[in-house]
Amino acid sequence: MNKFLAKHRFPQDLKTMDYDELELLTYEIRDFLIEEVSRTGGHLSSNLGVVELSIALHKVFDAPEDKIIWDVGHQTYVHKILTGRAERFPTLRQLGGMSGFPKSSDSPYDVFDTGHSSTSISLGLGLAAARDLAGEDYQVVSVIGDGAMTGGMAFEALNNVGALDTGMIVILNDNGMSISPNTGGFSRYFGKLRGSRKYISMKEQIKKNVSKVPWIGEGAVAGMQHARDFIKYAVIDDGIMFEELGLKYFGPVDGHDIKELCETLELAKNAEGPVFIHVMTQKGKGYTKAEANPNVFHGIGPFDMETGQLLKKSSKPSYSNIFGNKLMELAKSNDKVVAVSAAMLEGTGLEKFRRTFPKRAFDVGIAEGHAVTFAAGLAKSGYKPFIAIYSTFLQRGYDQMLEDVCLQNLPVIFCIDRAGIVGADGETHHGIFDLSYLKHMPNMTVMAPKDGKELEAMMEYALTLKGPCAIRYPRGTAIDLKKENKIQKGKSHQLRRGTDVELWALGAMVEKALDAAELLKDKGISASVINMEFVCPLDEEKLLKSADKFPMIVTLEDNVVTGGAGEEINTLLANKPVKLLNVGWPDTFIEHGTCQELYEKYGMDAASIAERIAEELEEQA
Repeated sequence: MNKFLAKHRFPQDLKTMDYDELELLTYEIRDFLIEEVSRTGGHLSSNLGVVELSIALHKVFDAPEDKIIWDVGHQTYVHKILTGRAERFPTLRQLGGMSGFPKSSDSPYDVFDTGHSSTSISLGLGLAAARDLAGEDYQVVSVIGDGAMTGGMAFEALNNVGALDTGMIVILNDNGMSISPNTGGFSRYFGKLRGSRKYISMKEQIKKNVSKVPWIGEGAVAGMQHARDFIKYAVIDDGIMFEELGLKYFGPVDGHDIKELCETLELAKNAEGPVFIHVMTQKGKGYTKAEANPNVFHGIGPFDMETGQLLKKSSKPSYSNIFGNKLMELAKSNDKVVAVSAAMLEGTGLEKFRRTFPKRAFDVGIAEGHAVTFAAGLAKSGYKPFIAIYSTFLQRGYDQMLEDVCLQNLPVIFCIDRAGIVGADGETHHGIFDLSYLKHMPNMTVMAPKDGKELEAMMEYALTLKGPCAIRYPRGTAIDLKKENKIQKGKSHQLRRGTDVELWALGAMVEKALDAAELLKDKGISASVINMEFVCPLDEEKLLKSADKFPMIVTLEDNVVTGGAGEEINTLLANKPVKLLNVGWPDTFIEHGTCQELYEKYGMDAASIAERIAEELEEQA
């Protein structure tokens, strides 16, 4: 534990520390963050960028009575340090340890459990409305990044903030990035605000001159407010959008100047009505490796502090890499192939595609619903859009998938990255619900590859379809099971022959099924293994034959059992005299931990599966 941090009682001590002491604190916190995250992995760049802002917030406001809401929440490590949790950092993102995101069960300073984007303003406005109804007077502060501001929900909330005209503060943490560099009109708008130093210096000079005047009449105040607005519109051609929405605009403010931040927060705290503060920060500040490559250190595993290199780096390609490389190959031979992403070009393996085909790669920002309908427009016009989105984030595009793609039966290809559990990011990031909402969508073909080679084959097959298709694949290094990868619509493939039980496995669970079959062999049980490949349509013909042949069929999927592929098979075989066992995640939110730890805890590793099958067969006998 850092000695400097250990000797203080935060956040209380912040109230009495002077600016020199606070400046020293920023160095101690950054050193502590780099050291701790290098051991556990986590979100580093974003947290290094909000050190001063976090300190200023806790110095000016009285949390937890005042509510500080962090959008997404991956940038709350400093907030956790300043609210008495520094000693828990060795457990960060570890099974049973501290979450990398805000969790209200973890601390009263964490107002709300978050992990997805663009929700903080809506939540803050709800808290402010409840405060007003209850006749209370605490402050509400929503901190949102410029990447999250591309999400439509943020605009809906801003519109409502102006309409309700209640007291709350919205802080824009503007670092020009979400995970990858931001794109789009809104990013350019912030760039114009960031660059308007003429306006900033003029504002500071006016404030300095006015401070010398002993008193000002109401008429003069009104005149100066009018002049202020005139200056804003004169200097910044597009005007101040936030003031038009009904929020008082403060900024741009240097996000690494604690004194300026505190002064601005005090002004906002005492202002009437809603306030919007534009704070400029540098992602990765204080660690040269992260400053140079903020996207690499956005979310990183354990690394060497001196070199910045990962301690465990596989030489084998990930599923995301295989997807990106295969799409490049397909695009070279088919000029109708295009790529769509929601602020995740690099995370989904599309960065090389963007550099090679810049006009055929579309990053729409953190706006999954828009991304889906945008892809529908491309498909309607004869293109073949491959839309790559993490499973957990695709949930935000559900309605658009159903109404704008499936209803129109358009050939949009959904490449669902990070399907299944993802490990240390926990509940908000596990992709264990997609099968349950994909398989009931009319016209949707749903597939899951058992390995990297099969992912490539499924992409080729998807390109031949006339309607929508979803391919879900896990996070991490791709395996190669050295088995046949020929894809035929709705057809499964037998990978291992057996006589006592048949395992129908999907995607990442195929490898576990094969391993479980080997363990069952040692118990004298002969297990057949089927690679399902398709969830929609199911290989009903083979399933019905298997139900007549085997006393027990086991389904294995990296999805919740509720609404998953196993339940679909249960319905199909309901009238067959065969015992069915569904292996999948329970209908709950799975905590953070390594994938292996979680598989073992919930009985989804090969050893647990084999043991469970053996017990069921013994009981049946």
